Amino acid sequence: MTQQQQVDPRQQNMMNRQLVLQNAINEWLPIYTQTFTSGPGTVINVPLRNVGLVKRLVVEINGTLNVGASETQSQTRFGISNFLSNVTLTDLSNQTRINTAGWHLHMLATAKRQFAFGAAFTSDSPINIGSNFQVIQAPASYSASGQTFRMFYEIPVAYGDMDLRGAIYANVVNATFNLQMTVNPNFFVASTADPALAVYRSSSAQLGSLPTFTVTVFQNFLDQIPILNGKVVLPALDLGTAYLLNNTSVSSLVQNQDNPIPYANFRDFMSTIAVYDNNGYTTAPIGSDVAYWSLQSANYTNILKYDPYMASLLTRWIISDDFPAGNGLCTYYFDHRNRPISTIQFGNMSLILNPANVQSATSAVYIGYEALAYINQITQAGSLYGT
Repeated sequence: MTQQQQVDPRQQNMMNRQLVLQNAINEWLPIYTQTFTSGPGTVINVPLRNVGLVKRLVVEINGTLNVGASETQSQTRFGISNFLSNVTLTDLSNQTRINTAGWHLHMLATAKRQFAFGAAFTSDSPINIGSNFQVIQAPASYSASGQTFRMFYEIPVAYGDMDLRGAIYANVVNATFNLQMTVNPNFFVASTADPALAVYRSSSAQLGSLPTFTVTVFQNFLDQIPILNGKVVLPALDLGTAYLLNNTSVSSLVQNQDNPIPYANFRDFMSTIAVYDNNGYTTAPIGSDVAYWSLQSANYTNILKYDPYMASLLTRWIISDDFPAGNGLCTYYFDHRNRPISTIQFGNMSLILNPANVQSATSAVYIGYEALAYINQITQAGSLYGT
């Protein structure tokens, strides 16, 4: 009697994934809505629905902006994407999948879609196809109260619609998972403050106010998962993988020297977003305060090494545009999707910043990481650099 040939787990995972994608129903449902009057610093906790195979959440925020008697509020470079200073998603096992800032979520959603997230092309069509709805909108500047805004955030749980790595099967009764969001406590800053992580900067020492805002959360999940032989068909390897979004900051930068930013172990990094906040640097052209960026292995081999303009060219290849820059702030996007940075396979790796100028001791780099990791390994891995 011949022994039955075993199916490769990766093949079984792919077969199960295809069965789910072909048969399950893709649902979008609002699971939470509430109006707040507590302003900046508000912490919002949303218990998520225990239903289906969760792929993502989308958060819609709209509200009103007020101003004092004698100042003008102007949007910062990241603007309304800084509405949330922190977003934390905790899964059914009480493991943190997402712990990052609003600006990172927005930039990542842009990079993955290769287009400014929530934006629309203008058109010369006589059919009036163009930007007709106020999807993501906020006044560039205002000096009168009663201004309105709207912001959308995508909070991905799975890596993609066709790639279910990271998805959470929530159809359980013995555990809950939670979304926590923090409204930026530095929503408004004075004219002399660093505006990088704020939403609006005042023309004076007087700050604006956020009298009211409404938060609505939509949950996108696959329901009616197929059943074979009395068991739910699930892609086990996909569910055993965590899709991780994290951010950290690096300070104490040294001018004209390599400043290494190590990648954490046991992860496959899909992208890195680095924001160099060199507050007060005004020398043209934008980006001239960076000599080069490089990706370096532990044995000092440079896998990539280029100046900020080459980095910007590669970003334009992906989104056909530039990420926010100016007023001492520059955003750099490093895409690793075609060949992820695998710290399981390659060991210690570092992103290197060599700054041509460090304006002050407060100059810093804000890093947003996108990674995939096996859940049974990530619990044993070290923390992110700087945390």
